[in-house]
Amino acid sequence: MSTIKRQVMTLDEFTIQQLRDFPHATGELSGLLRDMGRAAKRVNVEVNKAGLVDILGDAGAVNVQGEDVKKLDIFANNQFQGVLQHGISCAGIASEELDDIVAFEDNVSCGSKYICMFDPLDGSGNIDVNVSIGTIFSVYRRVTPVGSPVTLEDFLQPGRKQVAAGYMVYGSSTMLVYGTRRGVNGFTLDPSIGEFCLSHPNIKTPEFGNIYSVNHGNFFQYATGVQKYIDLCQRKNKDNGGPYTQRYIGSMVADVHRNLIKGGIFMYPGTTAKPKGKLRLLYECNPFAFILEVAGGKATNGIERILDIQPTELHQRSPLFIGSRGMMEELESCL
Repeated sequence: MSTIKRQVMTLDEFTIQQLRDFPHATGELSGLLRDMGRAAKRVNVEVNKAGLVDILGDAGAVNVQGEDVKKLDIFANNQFQGVLQHGISCAGIASEELDDIVAFEDNVSCGSKYICMFDPLDGSGNIDVNVSIGTIFSVYRRVTPVGSPVTLEDFLQPGRKQVAAGYMVYGSSTMLVYGTRRGVNGFTLDPSIGEFCLSHPNIKTPEFGNIYSVNHGNFFQYATGVQKYIDLCQRKNKDNGGPYTQRYIGSMVADVHRNLIKGGIFMYPGTTAKPKGKLRLLYECNPFAFILEVAGGKATNGIERILDIQPTELHQRSPLFIGSRGMMEELESCL
């Protein structure tokens, strides 16, 4: 009787294996990614039991975006900040939940060449109804001298300067997906051993999909070009590449993750009420744009490539159109 040989590679083993290909690498980036995975496990535990303990619901505060802060948002923010601050691979952070940057001023942290920005719990408005939520993060090489505390200048870099970006999905299974310029890889948390295991190696998004994700409720507030593309999606049939199906969870991590794997396009346009859009350039748009481009997709704000935008403030907002290359080119023909 033959046996099936299956080698499961954990996140730690994978990042160390990657290091072997670069003998002169310091291992800082690999350590930072493992730190993010460690914090994600802690957040995952609390997400899974959120309905059972007094961690669910509003915290009675409003974040810098003017939104009600959920208790779990605060917990997640503290976990990611804590694990990076107590590690040796990060010089400072910026978070969607914090008004300003946090520079880690101890000697070890000041000696690190990386900074990290994150949305600790994206889609947290869905916590109370048990819909998939997630964490989004990006890593940049600092521009100020190593050995000194980081400054705002280190964080206001265009997205093309990212050295890594990733996200976690807390859903029916918990996944960590991260990309470097070498590729995008997905890891699924195996609860039996408490480790993220490589499950989706070298992810490439299909050139076309049949899913478009957009909030139809705002249709009449969108620009004419966006309305034209949505109309085209609805008119797709077997003779012109269709049919397309609308899928909109309302949790960006879940929507973009599905479209990355299956092919599709996600749209969060500006509206007449909010022409600059709602999504945050540094914490949401840039990380996903980096991942999708490495995986073969595209991302724009409707006018220019997301990764080319020069940020001017930490909590800057932007419209976002992101997805499979062929579908993005269809969109651009309408815009």
